[in-house]
Amino acid sequence: MRLLVTGGAGYIGGVVATLLAGAGHEVVVIDDLSTGHADAVPAAAAFVKGSIREHARAVLASGADAVLHFAAKSLVAESVARPSLYWDNNLGGTLALLEAMRVTGTARIVFSSTAAVYGEPERIPIDESAPTRPGNPYGASKIAVDTALAEHARMHGIGAVSLRYFNVAGAHAVPDGGWLGERHEPETHLIPNILQVARGGARPGTSVAIYGDDYPTPDGTCIRDYIHVTDLARAHLLALDACVPGQHRIYNLGSGSGYSNLEVLQACRGVTGREIPARIAPRRAGDPAVLIASTRLFHAERGWEPEAGLRAMVADAWEFTRGQSR
Repeated sequence: MRLLVTGGAGYIGGVVATLLAGAGHEVVVIDDLSTGHADAVPAAAAFVKGSIREHARAVLASGADAVLHFAAKSLVAESVARPSLYWDNNLGGTLALLEAMRVTGTARIVFSSTAAVYGEPERIPIDESAPTRPGNPYGASKIAVDTALAEHARMHGIGAVSLRYFNVAGAHAVPDGGWLGERHEPETHLIPNILQVARGGARPGTSVAIYGDDYPTPDGTCIRDYIHVTDLARAHLLALDACVPGQHRIYNLGSGSGYSNLEVLQACRGVTGREIPARIAPRRAGDPAVLIASTRLFHAERGWEPEAGLRAMVADAWEFTRGQSR
């Protein structure tokens, strides 16, 4: 198949593009490199630098079987400070992409969504029927895209799948012996921040911030569901076959289990063999105590199961982090 991957120079998009190319698909990546990295694009893929508004129609007009859509702004704090940026980029950019699909007759799209759409959950684990009430413009923009996908499926007959990720972690090993891992600026995710401190890549005297130790959890810290980026990428290949004309389907992707922030810290200490300094910081506004996915629906329909546990995620991320210092 010939596939367009938007945002394919990013962390998740780059791993998905790599798996697609490795499976023999013809891959075209569009990325403006505002947050991505050109070296994350697989050598076998064609790379178009720029925005989806500028280039999607031309790429699709030359023939494409489906789109995997990762291009988005994804920092919660930035979305609160600059909501119009998120509406313009995440929703506006997707609307431009959907129009390009309509004009060119491209019939399938897999959309990169997020567990942030759920906000404070009513029950754990969270399944796809849970109410969506995002606590920030980032999550709200993803819900708006879901509405657009459902309408385009109804009106124009496309097949659309939204994959709602929980906490993505780890790094993907590539054939040349390197790794594709997280390189965000600023980095907001717990595991890479812990490992940067372990490596000595943070400022001297820096310790890991654990936000809140008074949650109603066994050790008082937040519990999150972690999924390895390679397991997540495999799910995207399966989701292509879940795109049914005229339907918009939604699936949660996680491990179905959770780890507290302190458990993650201990796993990082165990993998690195280093006593990583940490401090308790005040809670962050809007952080739910527990977020754990129900992945039963995607498993039942696609046979997908995550393979890597927390230690493997940390070990792979540590290999990538150490490679960054060489």
